[in-house]
Amino acid sequence: MAAHVTHALEFAVVPSPGQALDLGSGGGIPGLVLADHWPESRWVLLDANERRSIALEQAAVELEMGARVVVLRDRAERAAHDDRWRGVFDLVVARSFGPPAVVAECSCAFLQVGGLLVVSEPPIAAPERWSPKGLQRLGMVDRGSHHAVRVVEQAATAATEWPRKIGLPAKHPLW
Repeated sequence: MAAHVTHALEFAVVPSPGQALDLGSGGGIPGLVLADHWPESRWVLLDANERRSIALEQAAVELEMGARVVVLRDRAERAAHDDRWRGVFDLVVARSFGPPAVVAECSCAFLQVGGLLVVSEPPIAAPERWSPKGLQRLGMVDRGSHHAVRVVEQAATAATEWPRKIGLPAKHPLW
């Protein structure tokens, strides 16, 4: 568990956010760790799985984060089109959500302009993993690797077409 916490803290290469979203939160890593690290931040932990969502809700209560951590059980492709979540986050984090094209497409609409996506990277990441042209279509710009994470900025408002319907980002990635 200590290794997971240490890895989660590697996402803290950016300033403390006001509003943040953990995309595909799973067991709450890195979201719950970062919520604890940045006590002034508010978090949405997004996961489509009911069992994991229930466990996340229980963890937030046990960690006394219930007032500033919301668990949202939904698919990213659907939740990103909900006005409550679209374009409101300073930060989106993702660990093991999917390949870069899927993570970028599923996160772009959650971010406000100037917001940052911080995503876990493999130890040796090929530069072409993050297509500049693909990111540009989503209004995003690669800001480079920082240790074990990649930082991508939402430079422009994501077009209403992003993300596409449920399953399409994974079945037909943009790059």
